[in-house]
Amino acid sequence: MRPRHEDAVVGFVVAVDRGRYTCVVDDDRTVVAMRARELGRRGVVVGDRVHLVGDVSGRPDTLARIVRIDERTSTLMRTADDVENALEGRQERVVVANAEQLVIVSSLSDPPPRTGFIDRCLVAAYDAEIEPLLCLTKADLAGPEEVLHYYAELDLPYVLCRPEREPDELREALAGRVSVLVGHSGVGKSTLVNRLVPDADRAVGAVSAVGKGRHTSTSAVALRLPEGGWIIDTPGVRSFGLAHVSPDSLLHGFPDLVEASTRCPPNCDHTGGSGDCGLDKLVAEGGADPRRLLSYRRLLASRTGEPEETS
Repeated sequence: MRPRHEDAVVGFVVAVDRGRYTCVVDDDRTVVAMRARELGRRGVVVGDRVHLVGDVSGRPDTLARIVRIDERTSTLMRTADDVENALEGRQERVVVANAEQLVIVSSLSDPPPRTGFIDRCLVAAYDAEIEPLLCLTKADLAGPEEVLHYYAELDLPYVLCRPEREPDELREALAGRVSVLVGHSGVGKSTLVNRLVPDADRAVGAVSAVGKGRHTSTSAVALRLPEGGWIIDTPGVRSFGLAHVSPDSLLHGFPDLVEASTRCPPNCDHTGGSGDCGLDKLVAEGGADPRRLLSYRRLLASRTGEPEETS
């Protein structure tokens, strides 16, 4: 039977660093905690809502205990398959908990957009039942037409960001929600965070100081938005592994292709090897972009450990 802690305080985990969990409680007090032994091996991640006991004053050099983790409304995961030739490199990792929205940040130039990476993030979002939002940065350097045409059949919500303008459209989409930002290094994600949260550098520094750890650019960190809600900033990632996603769920990450699977023969693996896949028929009839089918099959192949396509 789970122990009861009537005096527990509810907190929101904003940073994790080497066994120390920085939490914000309802009155905006910051409390550092450790996991109680009674939690067993259950992990605590940024975005978790937890119950704290012990010294919850938030004073320097105090430490509370996390005794309970509330049930998660969503769990965004990635398979860490970016470590080549290492079995431990393909372990599942929880990125964040309880996110409502996944903001996929991609620049339109320098570096150019990588639809393969965007596709991976979309699959992860749909699998976790989190709403995706495409955020296209550096719109002063290139237009969005090519990227938007690629996703035309998805009705994918998007916002454009330019360096000379305030990201008001993005602010409106984030207000009052828990959103997680993902993107390759160099796409302007940190610049966006600093514009959305004017004291972001100071806030991140404060979290690092409280947690006595390294700078939090190496791990996820949650920041409160002035308009209400939270953004969870994640480090720039080279890959977003999907080995934990089943083949059926992977296909449902391509809603423009999934209906055509009803035209496939029984037990079709959708790789195209049989020559009778309904997805090939759909493309041949002009019902889907052949690049979308190619991307799906690349992701399908990557689940078995073949090299990731990031373009």
